[in-house]
Amino acid sequence: MSAGAHEPVSDGGSDVQPPVGIDELLERVRAGYERIEPRQAYEAAKAGDALLVDIRYAALRERDGLIPGALVVERNELEWRLDPQGSHRAAEATSHSLRVVVICNEGYASSLAAQSLHQLGMHRATDLVGGFQAWKASGLPVV
Repeated sequence: MSAGAHEPVSDGGSDVQPPVGIDELLERVRAGYERIEPRQAYEAAKAGDALLVDIRYAALRERDGLIPGALVVERNELEWRLDPQGSHRAAEATSHSLRVVVICNEGYASSLAAQSLHQLGMHRATDLVGGFQAWKASGLPVV
């Protein structure tokens, strides 16, 4: 008898968790840190207390513009570019205590990305509520 679509699959010995839907996963991830609103992120970056990191793909950046001063790192490179111990890190990735605000288009993928940075020891990583679209709707600078 095979496992059903929502039953855990055994690999022959280890405990396997039952599948989790993306909405529940986002809820769990977001419970692990405090997210930041656009105006707060703007003020933190302006004060030098946060590095804004735009993970949107090129077509969205070209269509909607950029946040001045934000570091652009596409999602598939994020961990390599922001790990302070990594051989491919960006110059801005100076410490595990760096406050990073991850920005995607609408604030979903950025939550998962912030969680991944937490797993690398970047305990101050967070993401922007509503993503770039909320930033733009708030009237914050875009070029």
